[in-house]
Amino acid sequence: MSDAALPAIAAGADETLESPARRALRRLLKRKGAVAGLVVVAAFILLALLAPLVSPYDPVATSWTLVRKPPSPPHWFGTDELGRDILARVIYGARASLLAGLISVTIAMSIGVPLGLLAGYRGGFIDALISRITDAMLACPFLILAIALAAFLGPSLGNAMIAIGVSATPVFIRLTRAQVMGVKVEDYVEAARSIGNPPWRIAVMHILPNILPALLVQATLSIAAAIIAEAALSFLGLGQQPPAPSWGSMLNAAQRFLTNAPWMAVWPGLAIFLVVLSLNLVGDGLRDALDPRER
Repeated sequence: MSDAALPAIAAGADETLESPARRALRRLLKRKGAVAGLVVVAAFILLALLAPLVSPYDPVATSWTLVRKPPSPPHWFGTDELGRDILARVIYGARASLLAGLISVTIAMSIGVPLGLLAGYRGGFIDALISRITDAMLACPFLILAIALAAFLGPSLGNAMIAIGVSATPVFIRLTRAQVMGVKVEDYVEAARSIGNPPWRIAVMHILPNILPALLVQATLSIAAAIIAEAALSFLGLGQQPPAPSWGSMLNAAQRFLTNAPWMAVWPGLAIFLVVLSLNLVGDGLRDALDPRER
């Protein structure tokens, strides 16, 4: 064996001994788009958490002498129709949007993953029943279903998160069911069954950990969709209620002043664009990093 081949063999051995989590992280950090997305998302999370410290003004304080002022040194993003600082409202609005995305997807996963796990592992009548209910929900477009549920529950940020979470549940049911049906026939699952493990233990301890990568990728992409849905509901008056800031409600107020004060729409729209784009870049990077066939 030549000396030139030894470093390659050593590198391959190190990669084999590396834990799956560290291997996935290393692959993720090699993707510039995913890293850029992580930086942007982390920046918005920090802004949301530190809003009282970094916000230059009170987001609900009005001033009739500052109505629709363009961007300037005192007000970097300008002011709105009530003289409120737009930068402060964008910073505080990140709280509503990011919280809505996280809570909505948590609700969807807490309902969809157990139902998909049950349907995929048990099969039979239970699988048929859950699958038909899922198909019925998927027949209605995601945003239309969320709007209908939010209108039924009443306008508030909490009800909007519930509506978005329930509307996103069928996606996780179908994904979990498909992943379980592919994993439950693997040899290690048959071995666990042959030594007398109960079905719930096989499903939770052996099947669920092996389908988590796909669920993690879907969760990242679903957070982006939930942020758009929250902005749409707030735009329609079904989400965050005034005077509390929300990117969607800011766009709703800005539509009447697009000609005279375009900055009122530019900044919340840009914030939504950056967060959603960054989350999609992170989701694509995670999908590549968690793919076991990726070298």
